[in-house]
Amino acid sequence: MMALPGGRHLDSIPLPGQRPHLMQVDSVQRWMEDLKLMTECECMCVLQAKPISLEEDAQGDLILAGGPGPGDPLQLLLKRGWVISTELRRIGQKLAQDRWARVHSMSVRLTCHARSMVSEYSAVSRNSSQEMSQIEKLLMEKCSELSAVTERCLQVENEHVLKSMKACVSETLSTLGEHFGQLLELALTREVQALVRKIDASDNIYTTESTTGNLFSLTQEGAPLCRIIAKVDGVLCLADILTDDSHSEATRAEAAAVVAQVTSPHLPFTQHLSSFLESMEEIVTALVKLCQEASSGEVFLLASAALANITFFDTMACEMLLQLNAIRVLLEACSDKQRVDTPYTRDQIVTILANMSVLEQCASDIIQENGVQLIMGMLSEKPRSGTPAEVAACERVQQKAAVTLARLSRDPDVAREAVRLSCMSRLIELCRSPSERNSSDAVLVACLAALRRLAGVCPEGLQDSDFQQLVQPRLVDSFLLCSNMEESFV
Repeated sequence: MMALPGGRHLDSIPLPGQRPHLMQVDSVQRWMEDLKLMTECECMCVLQAKPISLEEDAQGDLILAGGPGPGDPLQLLLKRGWVISTELRRIGQKLAQDRWARVHSMSVRLTCHARSMVSEYSAVSRNSSQEMSQIEKLLMEKCSELSAVTERCLQVENEHVLKSMKACVSETLSTLGEHFGQLLELALTREVQALVRKIDASDNIYTTESTTGNLFSLTQEGAPLCRIIAKVDGVLCLADILTDDSHSEATRAEAAAVVAQVTSPHLPFTQHLSSFLESMEEIVTALVKLCQEASSGEVFLLASAALANITFFDTMACEMLLQLNAIRVLLEACSDKQRVDTPYTRDQIVTILANMSVLEQCASDIIQENGVQLIMGMLSEKPRSGTPAEVAACERVQQKAAVTLARLSRDPDVAREAVRLSCMSRLIELCRSPSERNSSDAVLVACLAALRRLAGVCPEGLQDSDFQQLVQPRLVDSFLLCSNMEESFV
């Protein structure tokens, strides 16, 4: 969750040597767990001696066969919530198709799922708040109303009347969905808050480690859970873990992973992260230290990913990184294969450099640490395995390396150093040869911009044909020329 446009979320980054403490659930394992909660509709019909539906889509009906297990309210909410959300979506689809028999049967089933979620959660949770009880009541009332009105629709033959009733069903379904969303949000917030308090109150490192792992697994459920974690000040308790050296490196790395997910620039919220600013300096300092002392590529990846996201979140973070000599830490790590050995990790490093390069002081630090040569190397990033994820990561590295170079080349010293290292030749090659950039338009645009910036400082480094085709025209014209080039271009 942490890159320039075209970046990817942390959960899409393959982590080398996956560890048990990272609560990432294998997709097959997750599917097997979900199967325990579902049975085919036909099986249930046969068991109840009822006729099997003749409709072709009846095979897709899923019925919850059992609870997620006692004493786990979070999992109960997530699994029941998934089933109910799926039912709501499918009822909407059948309603649009005027499949009234299906709409009614699914509405009855939805009512059963909602009633089960409410009763099961009440059995495993603490006393519900008055607000939750009120929303539970409204939800069940709307479920009953939906079942009743769809049953009446089955008896109506007049198309005009049915059309007016369809609008009523649609409105009821929409309101029901709103109540369900409110209830699920309140319940999840309550449980995540309890998890955060457990971390805060724990003096046992094993409890802290396992609970932090649970928090990380929740971030894998998507943006809503990340927003809830931020809303209940989960980042602040993670700051305590990151800054406490008594915790193991694995626990601090997992805390960094949660920070990376919650601060992702791809998430559609920032208002709940205001409290993060209070601890940002401590968190940034701890993450830089974790990068410096990382014993493995996985730990470095998680810490650098969190830093990359934070540089998007607030520009003060870039200034803090400069003061902490983060450029030296990151560039030194690039020569350590134990810490930086994949394009995914280099993607995080170059993201940080690209965001820091807007600061004027960054240019002198880059030159001092021989960073221009490193950026030049990133322009030649190539995938080793050829997997789509790795190819995409290499494209992002090339794009951001070009962006960083363009920004840094405002400083004439950086521009001259880039020309001396033949950066212009590599940029021209990336522009003219689609295979060198995997035919990526984003890489092409970034390279054209960087080439034009360098040409403004050192025009003598270009041949006339390159200047006339890649620099002199409008950017869009050069883009169209290069994007349509044949591989045989000499």
